[in-house]
Amino acid sequence: MDENTIVVTDELGNEVEYEILFTFENEENGHQYVVYFDPEKDEPEAQAAIFDDEGGLFPIETPEEWELVEEVFQSFVSEEDEDETEYCEGEDEECNS
Repeated sequence: MDENTIVVTDELGNEVEYEILFTFENEENGHQYVVYFDPEKDEPEAQAAIFDDEGGLFPIETPEEWELVEEVFQSFVSEEDEDETEYCEGEDEECNS
């Protein structure tokens, strides 16, 4: 895993390169999470996993962890929307999003 991409082996054994949206650590359970997507897809879906210091990926298995990831993701999306709005409001031309 480098700064912006991650390579994941799919269920067929193919290596697929994904773009990382963000990473975060939960101090309560000590897990580090990565949220990523396939930029080649027309309608990319965000995916998430636990990762370790060596870059190994592990599935998120508990509903509590999924809820945590979903909350952080929604916060990320809200912040991105706010950033786009602020940028567009400062432009003289119409914002194209």
